[in-house]
Amino acid sequence: MLNTKLNIKKILKILKELYPLVETALYHKNPFQLLIATILSARCTDKQVNKVVKKLFQQFPEPKGFAEADLKSIENLIYSTGYYKAKANNIKRCSEMLLKKYNGEVPGSLEKLVKLPGVGRKTANVVLGSAFGIPGMVVDTHVLRISSRLGFIEKTKDAKKAEFALMEVVPKKDWNGFSLRLIFFGRQICIARKPLCKTCPLSEFCIEYKSAV
Repeated sequence: MLNTKLNIKKILKILKELYPLVETALYHKNPFQLLIATILSARCTDKQVNKVVKKLFQQFPEPKGFAEADLKSIENLIYSTGYYKAKANNIKRCSEMLLKKYNGEVPGSLEKLVKLPGVGRKTANVVLGSAFGIPGMVVDTHVLRISSRLGFIEKTKDAKKAEFALMEVVPKKDWNGFSLRLIFFGRQICIARKPLCKTCPLSEFCIEYKSAV
């Protein structure tokens, strides 16, 4: 069951009131560093990634450093973010491709970003929104869970399907902020296993909550 357009509009308003100013929590100084931090954030907390990248970027601030670095040295620096071998390999190959195809600059289009090693639609949309101000619908586990609970979309595990469905019901100007607000909301209130439904400011609109009471 999906929510009405009127309710969705009200939900967006409440989310904006809860989180008026939203920006990525990942530490970065430029689009390239955000790209690397986002790759590292897969199955890792932003807090842990930030601990790692501050030291990482001191040693390798630009693509050239990663491209020329020994793979083992990258692995050692990012070990605590998990899946470090795959991430290190992707980061090195991604840096090499940026140097070869884009003169070391991060491209500002989804089509080009998703062709980089280790970069999927989620990572690409984070970079587009936070580094370039280009509307992108970021879909992570929080966004998947909460958007279906609130009736924005039908329940699904397919992130790409959810992304396109959300783009249909959320105004384009709100895409970046909507994703970040749902992520913050999912960490603080609409938690995966024990959501704080009784004190939730969106409970009256929540399809899942209303079906359970």
